[in-house]
Amino acid sequence: MKTTTPPSCPFHAGAASTAAVSHPPGTWPPGPPAGLTGWRFLLQMSSDLLGAWSGWQRDYGDLVHLPIWPEHQVIVSDPQLVRELLVDHHDALIRWERGIAVFAQLHGHSTLTSEGAAWRTKRQALQPAFTPKAVQAFVPAMAAAADAAFAQWPTTDAAWPIESAFTSLGMDVIMRMTFSSGIAADARAAEQAVHDVTVAGNAELYWPASWPDWMPWKRRKRRALATLNRLIDGQMQARMRMAPSDWPQDLLTRLLVLHREDPAAWPLEAVRDECMTAFLAGHETTAATLTWWSWCMAAHPDAQAAARAEVDAVLQGRAPTAADLPALDYLGRTLQETLRLYPAVPALLSRRALRPITLGGWQLPARTIFAIPVHLMHHDARWFPEPQAFRPERFAHGAPPIPRGAFMPFGTGPRVCLGQHLALAEMTLLAAMFLQRYTVEVPAGMAPPRPVFNITLRPATPLALRLTARTR
Repeated sequence: MKTTTPPSCPFHAGAASTAAVSHPPGTWPPGPPAGLTGWRFLLQMSSDLLGAWSGWQRDYGDLVHLPIWPEHQVIVSDPQLVRELLVDHHDALIRWERGIAVFAQLHGHSTLTSEGAAWRTKRQALQPAFTPKAVQAFVPAMAAAADAAFAQWPTTDAAWPIESAFTSLGMDVIMRMTFSSGIAADARAAEQAVHDVTVAGNAELYWPASWPDWMPWKRRKRRALATLNRLIDGQMQARMRMAPSDWPQDLLTRLLVLHREDPAAWPLEAVRDECMTAFLAGHETTAATLTWWSWCMAAHPDAQAAARAEVDAVLQGRAPTAADLPALDYLGRTLQETLRLYPAVPALLSRRALRPITLGGWQLPARTIFAIPVHLMHHDARWFPEPQAFRPERFAHGAPPIPRGAFMPFGTGPRVCLGQHLALAEMTLLAAMFLQRYTVEVPAGMAPPRPVFNITLRPATPLALRLTARTR
């Protein structure tokens, strides 16, 4: 798959360094009028984040200032400035405290929510399990999960709940990789719990504080948290009852080895937190992307036919191996274009500046909050002509170069997604095995699904498509 980009943005060729100061201290980039407090911006973002950001960019440009008392937020949607912020200034940033507090309710103090030395220690310890070479060892587990799932799918269905089916499959894959066990009967409860907790978490992100979880109207969130905690804690307890010599080679075992070698740095609570993050982050990106990919395939039968022809030619009817995945070039492009149109994480977690930063000629003070709208950059006609069109050829070798930073579905800089290689391998393998077995079509009279942002990007209503098994 085409993943490299040129070292500099051609749209800024010859421009002065963005670090050059062209605005006096104490001034801010343009933005909408705030009124007394600017809190109305929170209402706009909570009701339609992507629409609000798009409108502000259209009216005010690639740096938009939102004074939201007592904070100042700057939305950065220029690819070069985003890379400068996340790469060149990474040591001057922390993730936004409110966002971390919301995520920590479920993820605890995992790699996702840690900062500073604690984050570096965790990241370095986990990195070997997610290198491209290490990911190859997980391919048999992925294929086994797909085989088991597809054996239960129907041969034909006019409105198959494909979003739910891919979500369950993604959960099964991550359970096998993390715990060497399938999710089995817990799938429906876990799927609903993940949905409920992400909707609740997304709603809480827009406000400086949350009502306690024991409030009567938060019963659904409490149940969701309890379901997910039971799932992870049950797996850990079952493993701890086994003799270490019998532990399977999976992520939980790798974490427990860290615990045995250094229990002070890796207490069992830290192992539990990493397992929860692996389960949630490990299946959600894949499930959301495959849901949108299935829609793109159904809505573009020519692209579906081309991807299927490539799969048939490369695999000759057998299950894919790790060595096969690089040869599935066109299939990879359909997935990249899906990630462009429907990035699973359409907005990176906001950052706060620990010290003054100069960005795009603006001298921005310490404590400025920076928002990074990935979805906005992926749909910008300057970087992607006809941005709403599904065009996998954008990522073909020899295609016009994509400005560096304009396509970043997994983030960039030191905080780039730890599991990006795993996610890409899993999506490619599951998509290939799906095309070996099924064709998918848009049901008659169905309108295109409307994307909704709840931490990740999902259809507003559960996606169902016409499914037909191929004759083999």
